[in-house]
Amino acid sequence: MAAAPFIGMKTRIGITVGALLLSACSSPSPTPVPVRPDLGAVLFAGDSVAAGESAPLTEAFAAAGVRFRSIASEGGGNVVGPNAEATWETLPAAIAEDRPAVVIYQITTYDWGTEPEQRAAYTRLAESVGDATLVIVTVPPIRADDFYTPHLADLARTATVARDVPGAHLLDASEVWGTEFTPDGRSTDGIHTCPQGAARFTTWLLRALAALWPGFTPPAPDTWANTGWSTDRRFVGC
Repeated sequence: MAAAPFIGMKTRIGITVGALLLSACSSPSPTPVPVRPDLGAVLFAGDSVAAGESAPLTEAFAAAGVRFRSIASEGGGNVVGPNAEATWETLPAAIAEDRPAVVIYQITTYDWGTEPEQRAAYTRLAESVGDATLVIVTVPPIRADDFYTPHLADLARTATVARDVPGAHLLDASEVWGTEFTPDGRSTDGIHTCPQGAARFTTWLLRALAALWPGFTPPAPDTWANTGWSTDRRFVGC
């Protein structure tokens, strides 16, 4: 997808700490999987939806003292589906360079393909992270247009396929987004997130990671919620 125009300061919204704490009241209860003992560094991958979410995640991980890098791609980032080979040309090198403790892959809106194709791609991803722990996060529900409608069945299948991949841990983000598209915290384009939604996602993800890495303490929302990231150009239609 094409890069969005810069959004000026007048569009900045206040991310209230109270709202973030409320959204974090019920944290996910992930099934235990083998993880490295320390959170160390985090590598975040996905498409332009994940790229928007990376704005508050960057600030939150910095506040927590955890090294974080997003390689989410605007217009790609998928490991299966159209042009997935472009992701595979760069992803292994990024993992080798960062040597992260955890690789988080948010399923993209382009993860199209048959069930065997999706399973093969997610298995390949799990095998590519080396000593890191692979965390796969479900894609937010979208309001599909003519471009996406033919692929809704593929997207609906991704979580089921990813859940069975050896060595991977699936986090279901429906606690943040619901199971059907709603405009709350989402762009008017029906695909991307807005600052409030991205902030809720950040709070939820940090708590989910803390459940996997008990030594990791999520930073207080007031250390990252209003640091200026909400003016990022990637937040459009908000």
